[in-house]
Amino acid sequence: MKTILNISQIWYTELRGIIRDKGILIFILFVPLAYPLLYSYVYTNEVVRDVPVAIVNGCDNAMTRDMLRKIDASPDVKIIAECTDMEEAMQLVREQKAYGVVRIPESFSRDLSLGDQTHLGVYCDMSSLLYYKAILLTATNVSLDMNKDIKVEHHLAGTTDRADEVAKTPIEYDYVSLFNPQGGFAAFLIPPVLMLIIQQTLFLGIGMSMGNSREKYRGSVIRPNRWYKNPVNIVFGKGLPYFFLYLLLAIYMFVVVTRMFTLPQLGHYETFLVFIAPYLLSCIFLGMVLSSLVYRREDCIMLFVFMSVPMLFMSGLSYPRASMPEFWKYVSYIFPSTFGMNGYVRITAMGATLQDIKPEFCALWIQAGVYFVTACLYYRHQILSLVRKSKS
Repeated sequence: MKTILNISQIWYTELRGIIRDKGILIFILFVPLAYPLLYSYVYTNEVVRDVPVAIVNGCDNAMTRDMLRKIDASPDVKIIAECTDMEEAMQLVREQKAYGVVRIPESFSRDLSLGDQTHLGVYCDMSSLLYYKAILLTATNVSLDMNKDIKVEHHLAGTTDRADEVAKTPIEYDYVSLFNPQGGFAAFLIPPVLMLIIQQTLFLGIGMSMGNSREKYRGSVIRPNRWYKNPVNIVFGKGLPYFFLYLLLAIYMFVVVTRMFTLPQLGHYETFLVFIAPYLLSCIFLGMVLSSLVYRREDCIMLFVFMSVPMLFMSGLSYPRASMPEFWKYVSYIFPSTFGMNGYVRITAMGATLQDIKPEFCALWIQAGVYFVTACLYYRHQILSLVRKSKS
C-alpha cells in the first residue's frame, strides 16, 4: 500500500510539473497532435502527377506523334514543349520548367521499317526520384505498349483478331501492388514517421523535465521530497504521466490520422494496443536514461532533435536493411524506434498479427526491461549522492 501511495504522489507531482511547464507541453502535446496532421497533409496527394517534360522529336511522323500523344495522355507526365534540339530541351531542365526530356532519334521509323532495333532516349532530373519514377515508367509503359503492335504488324500478324491478340500478349498477367496499392509516398512514409514522433517527443519532454529539475535543485534530478526515496517508485511515478498521455496520442494517430488521410489500416485495433505498450515503456525508460546527459533545459533539443533523421534511416524502411553496414544495424538495435516503426508498418499496411511481429514485440519488451533497470540504477545513484551531500 505504501508503494502505491509513493508512486501516486510522484505521479501527481510530475503531472503537475508537466502541466505548469509550457515548454514541456509544446513537445509532448502540441507536437504529437500537430505534426502528424502537417506531415500527412503535405503528402496527401500521395504521388506526383503531370510532371513537365520536354520533347525532342527527330522523326516527325504518324507513329512518333501517336507515341507522344500516349505519353501526354498518361496521368504522370505532361508535355510542355517540343524542342528543336537537345540544347534547347536541357535549358528548360536547367530552368526547372521541365524535369525530363524524351528524345526520339531521326532513325526511329527507318530502323523499325528495316526490322532493326531502335532507341528512345529518356533524360531525367535525378534531384527528385519521384520525378524520375514518373517519367521513366511512363516512357517504358508506352514503349512496351507500342512494341506489341509493332511486333504483330511486322512479324506475327495472324489470320484473326484473336490470333493478333494472343501474339501481342502470349502470357496474360495481372500487376498487383501489395501493401501500397497506389504506390503513394504518404502510405510509405507517414506510418513510420508517426512512431518516430512518439519516440522523439518523449525524449524531448523527459529531457526538458530532467534539465528543469537540475536547474531547480542544484544539479539533482530528484526533488527534496520524502516520496523520492525508492528508485523503482521514482521510475514508475515519473513514467506514468507520459505513458497514459502517449497511449491516447498513439490511439489518435492510429485511428484519427490514418482515417482522415486514408492511410493503410489493415491491422486490428487490439493488436496495435498490445504492441504499443512495450514501445511506449521502452521509449520512456530510454528517455530517462539518455536524459542523464541533460543538465539544462535547452540541452535536450541539441541532444535529441538531430537524431530523428538517422533513426528513420537506420530503421531499414527508407533504405534497405540488407544493404546497411553491420555496425549501423547493431547501433539501430539500441533505439525502440527501429522495432516500433517496423512492427507498426507491418500492422497497419500488412495486417500483421502479434505472432507475425513476434521478433519486434519481444525486442521491445527486452528493451523496456533493460532500460527500466538502467533507469532505476541511475536514480539509485542520484539518491545516494543526495544522501552524501546532506550528511556533508
